[in-house]
Amino acid sequence: MINWYLQSGKDSDVVTSTRIRIARNIKNCKFDIIASKQEKENILNKIEEIAPKIGYGLKFIRLKDIDDLTKLSLIEKHLISPDFAVDKQEEGAILINNDENICIMINEEDHIRLQVFASGLELDNLLNLAEEIEGTIGKILNYAYSDKYGYLTECPTNVGTGMRASVMVHLPALTATGNINKVLEVVNDFGMNIRGLYGEGSDTQGNVYQISNKQSLGISEKEIVNNLKLITNKIIEQERTARKYLAKRSIELEDRLYRAYGILTNCRKISSDEAKKLLSDVKLGTDLGIIKEMNDLKVNKLDLYTKPANLQLYLGQTLNENERDIERAEVIKKIINED
Repeated sequence: MINWYLQSGKDSDVVTSTRIRIARNIKNCKFDIIASKQEKENILNKIEEIAPKIGYGLKFIRLKDIDDLTKLSLIEKHLISPDFAVDKQEEGAILINNDENICIMINEEDHIRLQVFASGLELDNLLNLAEEIEGTIGKILNYAYSDKYGYLTECPTNVGTGMRASVMVHLPALTATGNINKVLEVVNDFGMNIRGLYGEGSDTQGNVYQISNKQSLGISEKEIVNNLKLITNKIIEQERTARKYLAKRSIELEDRLYRAYGILTNCRKISSDEAKKLLSDVKLGTDLGIIKEMNDLKVNKLDLYTKPANLQLYLGQTLNENERDIERAEVIKKIINED
C-alpha cells in the first residue's frame, strides 16, 4: 500500500491533506525551555523505554541517527518541523510508523507532539486515531494537567486541549479570480489561522494554504474539529464555484493549464519553485478533467519527488542544486509517462 501522501482522499481536489496534532508534557518534568540537557535525555530514555508498549508499529529514532537528507525529506512531507530538525539534533527523537501517517516528535517544543495525517478531508477519523494513541500513552505516562486550564504546554496558546487541527487547501481558482483575500479575511475572522505551506512564518507555494484552529483553551476537541470542518467546507464550495467561473472561458483556461503541462513535459532543467507553481495548474487541470494525460497518483508523485530531498532519495544520489534542476526535469518526464 502506498503512503498517505501519495493517496487521494475525500475532497482532495481542494483539500490535499489533514493533520491532527496533540501536545502533551510529562507530569513533574520541566518544560523544554528550562530543562537541562540531562533532563531532556531522561525524557528521551523514558519514551524509548515505553515505545514497544504504545504499539501502532511505531519505531523510536533519535534525530542524531537520521542523516540530513532524510531529515529534510521528513520536513518536505510535513512530518517534522524545520526548527525541530535543526535545533534538536542532540535532544530530539521521533516515533514513526512505516506508513508515516503517525509521527510523534519528542522534545520539540513540548515533551510529546503527537501527529496523525491523512490525504483529503479526514478530520473525524484522524481525531479518533489521535485520541486513541494519546490515551494509550496516557495510561503509561502521567500528563501535566490542570483542573482549571486543562493540559499544560510550554506555549500558552496551546494550553487546554493542546490540540491543533489543520487542513492543507489548494486554491488556484480563488487566486486567479482575485477572491483569495476575501476568503483569507473570512478565515481569520472565524477564529482560524491561515499560513503558508510549512506553517507559521512560511510563504504560500503553489496556491496551497494551511488552515488551523487558533483557540485551544475553553473549547473541546470535537468543537475544534467541527469549526474547522465548517470553514473548510465553505472554502471548498467557494473554490469549486470559482473553478466553474474559470471554466466558462474554456479555451483560455485550457491554454493556461496545458502550457504548464507542456513546460513540465518538455523542460530540460527546472527548479523546485518553478515546478511547484506549474504543478498547481497541472493539478487543477487534472481535477477538472481537462488534462486527461494525468491522474491523481502522478500529480502526488510529482509534488513529492520534485522537492529537493525527496528527489535525491528517489534517485539514490546526492546532487548539487544545478544537478537537481537537470535531474528533476527527467524525473518529471518519467512520472508523467508511467502507465
